Amino acid sequence: MANEKNQQTLSSLQKSLTDIDTFYVVDYQGLTAGQLGKLRKDIREKGGQLIVAKNTLINLALQEGGRDFTDALKGPSALVLAQDDPAGVAKALSESAKSNDKGIPTIKGGFVEGNKVDVAVVQRLASLGSKQQLQAELVGVLSAHLSSFVGILEAYKTKLEEQGA
Repeated sequence: MANEKNQQTLSSLQKSLTDIDTFYVVDYQGLTAGQLGKLRKDIREKGGQLIVAKNTLINLALQEGGRDFTDALKGPSALVLAQDDPAGVAKALSESAKSNDKGIPTIKGGFVEGNKVDVAVVQRLASLGSKQQLQAELVGVLSAHLSSFVGILEAYKTKLEEQGA
């Protein structure tokens, strides 16, 4: 019979993974308790969650959702769930790794918006701005082009009015 604590942990993991389209598998070994606490806080501020559990339990929870990460689940591993802002959570992981001389946490793999991705994709995602920053940039670019377009239309309207008069 399976250990009661493991069954509860597996159940909790499965509930946490419900409706999650983006998560990262990271190696956290070597972080002090203070660094791990700060990392958890930084991830939470970006709308994410850090879950530390046994690899076998993480693997079982992921496989139930049809996601296979057996290759990444070697050595100490943690799941970092990103509910709202995948880029922001990836950036928090990257900044935490840069802030210590060991480069920890190390990203082992990821699952971004329903697709399994390698470490390079997660690192590139971390180099982007947050979702809100990217949306703001898009709105800025669109409004600049629309403003320019309206200016052209106004000039064309004025020209047609002059020709008609």
